Amino acid sequence: MKTTASEDRTIGLGVVGMGGFGLFAVQQFLQTPHTKLIAIAGSKREEAIVAAKRFGAENLASIDELVNHPDVDLIYIATPPFLHYEQAMLALNAGKHVICEKPLAMNPEQGREMIETARAKGLLMVTNLMQRYNPMFARVKHLIDKNLLGDFLHGYFENYAGDEGLSPEHWFWDRTKSGGIFIEHGVHFFDMFTGWLGNGTLKASQVVKRPNSNNIEDQVQATVEYGDEVTGKKLVNFYHGFTQTGRMDRQEMRLLFERGDITLFEWVPTRMIMRCAVDEETTRALMELFPGAQLNVTANIGGKDRPLRGRHKEFDAYQQIELRFGFGDEKQHIYSELLRLMFRDQIRAIHYPESHRIITEQNGLNSLMIATEADRMARNQSV
Repeated sequence: MKTTASEDRTIGLGVVGMGGFGLFAVQQFLQTPHTKLIAIAGSKREEAIVAAKRFGAENLASIDELVNHPDVDLIYIATPPFLHYEQAMLALNAGKHVICEKPLAMNPEQGREMIETARAKGLLMVTNLMQRYNPMFARVKHLIDKNLLGDFLHGYFENYAGDEGLSPEHWFWDRTKSGGIFIEHGVHFFDMFTGWLGNGTLKASQVVKRPNSNNIEDQVQATVEYGDEVTGKKLVNFYHGFTQTGRMDRQEMRLLFERGDITLFEWVPTRMIMRCAVDEETTRALMELFPGAQLNVTANIGGKDRPLRGRHKEFDAYQQIELRFGFGDEKQHIYSELLRLMFRDQIRAIHYPESHRIITEQNGLNSLMIATEADRMARNQSV
């Protein structure tokens, strides 16, 4: 990976796809010290014109001009998925680092070529899977790794997404442009659970088409198995439905353990409710892990009710409690911070190639591989 002499050297940013989200992300990226927006390519959208004026950037006619601009070091790609491969390869072959929106590409073959090209040239080729930068992600990871509620047993993610902004002609519904819901959207959540539980194996997958809609696929679900015979196998269900009015758009994630469960809210989890049976030591550990959480005592446990039993195991607990955490945070502000953290992590790697990164090139490829397999299995079963 190319390095620079000093972190004080300005990193020149070029952008392809300056729509509403592109502008939102770039506003966060440019808060990283010594980062400057140099140019935007190929867009006459109002957002691009306004952003170019705001940041004093050039508005170029083509991506070829952008990737060959001498002051551009890093290209950010925020275009529909079917364009990622071609645009990223242009940037990489011109010697530019690349961060692209999810998914990495339309299929693993393209993804591998992109990553191999970047590796050969010493460049970044990173997918913006910023979920792992969420402090909530790290807290749940600690909860699982330390067995604070016993073994993890089962999980689900349910995405009741709004489709008001997705007209029947929108590229999202066109599989040749989006790859389908698993690939366009599901990669985030496959990556999250892989981070928590390790690599998984797809066990089942389905797709549902909207009636009288010219083959619009608006609901998908998959089941992934994690663990093994030694550690215990765990099933996680993933559901995505783009069917709701925007006012009803919501996401929910639940993880079940031997001595309780946690429910996470929002597609970038910002709030949590935990219900569990605990002893004094575990209560202290949980309050340290979730500082400032509201603790509600559901029931005291004593006398003949102790010890408790489950899964043919016996354990001690003195209270049944509920913890509420994160309800005072503004989710859009958290989302902004995750983008800043992701970008700073990658910029650090440009300066110091051997530094540890929370998200690497492999995250984009691994999540794409399981999403592609889920899409393939669902399609075979629907034939």
